[in-house]
Amino acid sequence: MLEDHVKIMGALAISGEIVGRKKLQKMIYIAKKLSFPFQEKFEFHFYGPYSEELTLKVEELTNLGFVNEVKEKKGGYVQYRYTVTDEGREFLEMYEPDLPGLDACLAEMNGQNARFLELVSTVMYFDTLPKEEVKEKIFTLKPKQRYTEEEINEAYDYIEKLKKIARPVQQA
Repeated sequence: MLEDHVKIMGALAISGEIVGRKKLQKMIYIAKKLSFPFQEKFEFHFYGPYSEELTLKVEELTNLGFVNEVKEKKGGYVQYRYTVTDEGREFLEMYEPDLPGLDACLAEMNGQNARFLELVSTVMYFDTLPKEEVKEKIFTLKPKQRYTEEEINEAYDYIEKLKKIARPVQQA
């Protein structure tokens, strides 16, 4: 079992349950951008940052019986729910990942909807650009989401909130 698989499984265990593939992708990407040691490579995709590596690792964990993936039909689409199985929890007991702040960050993100996390992760993906350019990118790349300037400002505020949660020791 690779260390990166354990980190993903640990993130799922901390979260209890993550509803939606997109949400899982965004939570891991945001955690990585907050300097938590996730190694998966992300590229910009239809719904913002996406990692094929993460998808494959979750699939492997599911095939090993460590992660439970439940498909639910919701209207015209399928939604996925992810939890760590009892076998997965037993396996995790052998590892003690020391990631202070990650549990609070994941809990905070898991309380948000996937659409908002898509916006937050997109803002973070373009974090080297000035805010006005990021807004233009969002309006250009994500017209169907109809994000407003207010929502984009909320995403920037949310990122600052997460940074404080991720590094509580620095605040003292």
